[in-house]
Amino acid sequence: MITVSDVSVRFSEKPLFKDVNLKFTNGNCYGITGANGAGKSTFLKVISGELEHDSGTISISTGERMAVLKQDHFAYDEYSVKDTVMMGFPKLYELTKAIDAIYAKPDFSDEDGMKAADMQAEFGELGGYEAENQIEQMLSGLGLEEEFHDRMMSELDESQKVRVLLAQAIFGNPDILVLDEPTNGLDIESITWLENFLLEFENTVIVVSHDRHFLNTVCTYICDIDYGKITQFAGNYDFWYQMTQVLQRQAKEQQKKAE
Repeated sequence: MITVSDVSVRFSEKPLFKDVNLKFTNGNCYGITGANGAGKSTFLKVISGELEHDSGTISISTGERMAVLKQDHFAYDEYSVKDTVMMGFPKLYELTKAIDAIYAKPDFSDEDGMKAADMQAEFGELGGYEAENQIEQMLSGLGLEEEFHDRMMSELDESQKVRVLLAQAIFGNPDILVLDEPTNGLDIESITWLENFLLEFENTVIVVSHDRHFLNTVCTYICDIDYGKITQFAGNYDFWYQMTQVLQRQAKEQQKKAE
């Protein structure tokens, strides 16, 4: 669970949003909506800790791992595609490199052997032996052809890098998944694969997207940013839109009565 309590964010003395109180719970997908410039991407950065908020608190349940879709397409150019995806699960990636390093020692000792055995036991518990197969399935599902799976990131074009970074975010079953415009650059088949993945995903998802069909398919809640407030509605995008129309009509009727 993520709990947002009385959070405010200011830019140039003007509040972008103020006194936000929300809860994001397990098993739900939350779509963040609002006009351009309302602060959707900023809110995701605040949730993920990339940006500081001016007041209030954001608390995450102890021990939960958050994964964020990276926006820098050149950050991993020195790494292979599979290593880049595995970096989405830092504990497993670091363990993999530590095991490789210990076996590469020229003076490998009995003590090293015992240490390596312990590492491999933990590696298995984290799903390490299935990791490569899972990574290949994710990359293929997201439309990256098999011939690119063992390439360096620097050899990929921008569209291919987007797919790798998306695989990185969803790899390893994170407790909280934060996605900013995840369908950008994807074809219909890849978007459908991602939709199906998120529909089966049992943890928390927070997503910003301009793709209304995508939001309508995957979201169980909508959080709308409007006039510095963030209001949460149960239901998908269509339900939220219908609710806003009803609320607008009610507000107009109340205004007429007041006049």
